[in-house]
Amino acid sequence: MNEIKLFVEKSQDDLEDGFAVGDRNENLFKTALDELGAVLARLDDRQIDAGCKLLAEARQIVVYGCGREALQVKGFAMRLYHLGLPVSVVGDMNTPPLGPGDLFLASSGPGETSTVLTLMRVARDAGATNLLLSAQADGSAAKLADATLLIPAQTMANDQGPQKTSVLPMGSVFEGALFLLFEVMVLKLKSLTGASPEAMRARHTNME
Repeated sequence: MNEIKLFVEKSQDDLEDGFAVGDRNENLFKTALDELGAVLARLDDRQIDAGCKLLAEARQIVVYGCGREALQVKGFAMRLYHLGLPVSVVGDMNTPPLGPGDLFLASSGPGETSTVLTLMRVARDAGATNLLLSAQADGSAAKLADATLLIPAQTMANDQGPQKTSVLPMGSVFEGALFLLFEVMVLKLKSLTGASPEAMRARHTNME
């Protein structure tokens, strides 16, 4: 009898607003994936290919992003290194100076991040090429870019009021789209550079 009572109580706890919690979570996952899919479907393949070409041909690559975007950019830098490309992250002790023939890849979803704007001006004045990833085609960062890869997703520039388009908070859709975009760019760069899976694995650190 006690076992039946416990089962009923647990079943009631697992219900929220008349729906099983598991079903509600499944719906949230579906909504998030649908939102990401809609963003990725609107990416311009020509911009992606142009960005990959710039990366593959750069003498040196330096990357930068703020906040959670930085996490995605750093992950991309790791894969660029695995591909055998000369890459550094702004702030690392071994980041080289940029100059002609070099590429600065920056992510600024809202397009107005002050640190990104400053670094893009430094790179431009040094003669390097600026490759920007942003959700704002008309933002200040886009005006400093030599090439822009537009990711049409909600960011902190439009996450409130009637502009809000995502169930996810702030810039989460943009950041999630960055991760998936970077994975596809790695595949394209793998073909461009001729990097083998064995060579990529051989470059993975053994210090972890």
